[in-house]
Amino acid sequence: MSALTTPHLDVRRADDRFTTRIGWLDSKHSFSFNYHYDAANTHHGLLMVNNDDIVTPGYGFDTHPHQDMEIVTWVLRGSLVHQDSTGHSGVIYPGLAQRMSAGTGILHSEKNDSWRFDGATGTHAHQHDDPVHFIQMWVLPDEAGITPGYEQLEIDHELLSGGLVPVASGMKQYADHSAVRIANKYAAMHVARIQPGQQPIVLPDAPYLHVFVAHGEATMDGAGALTEGDAVRVTGGGGHTLTTATGAEIIVWEMHATIAR
Repeated sequence: MSALTTPHLDVRRADDRFTTRIGWLDSKHSFSFNYHYDAANTHHGLLMVNNDDIVTPGYGFDTHPHQDMEIVTWVLRGSLVHQDSTGHSGVIYPGLAQRMSAGTGILHSEKNDSWRFDGATGTHAHQHDDPVHFIQMWVLPDEAGITPGYEQLEIDHELLSGGLVPVASGMKQYADHSAVRIANKYAAMHVARIQPGQQPIVLPDAPYLHVFVAHGEATMDGAGALTEGDAVRVTGGGGHTLTTATGAEIIVWEMHATIAR
């Protein structure tokens, strides 16, 4: 892994992403993924996958394998049922940070259950027809062959501040207050729910940043107006600011290394 220092902002528009559309899935890929391949667009910094997925009720990704990858899932709307071969299962919903370390190998499934769970009775109370909308992101771990693992934590309250909240990190400076840990000491994922009229969000100073508008609209100095699904790939340092007139949810990957080609 090596760092770059040349300042550069590369704006990637939502409509320019690769797309996969089948009956139950509407997926948009920021980088090469599955049968979509572009040798010039395989990653930015350490981020290899940034998939923007909408899944209809009763469907999802059946059990499939992963190896040597840190996978972070962030739900924007609805809920996603996770099950894996290490015995972890649960429901991921907005405001819940979730990380899965594939390590030496793991099997998992992710589905939009068509039955709504009733916490009061402990039963699946009724069917629903709500899609689930989530962003799934992959980064390489520091080393291959680690023990597979899973971690999740509710952080909805922290997001009320409107500032950047460390959601998933392996970096030392966020060790005491990141929500969940990833096995890469050069990377951290932040989320901000920016409100109209609040103070601008200042982006971290890092050789690589990936700024993604998950919801709403925002303005970034140097990049201009950004709408939902737009991204900015920054190299050579941060310090740029983000504001919004209407409200926005922003995902920022701070990365202090890149994948050697």
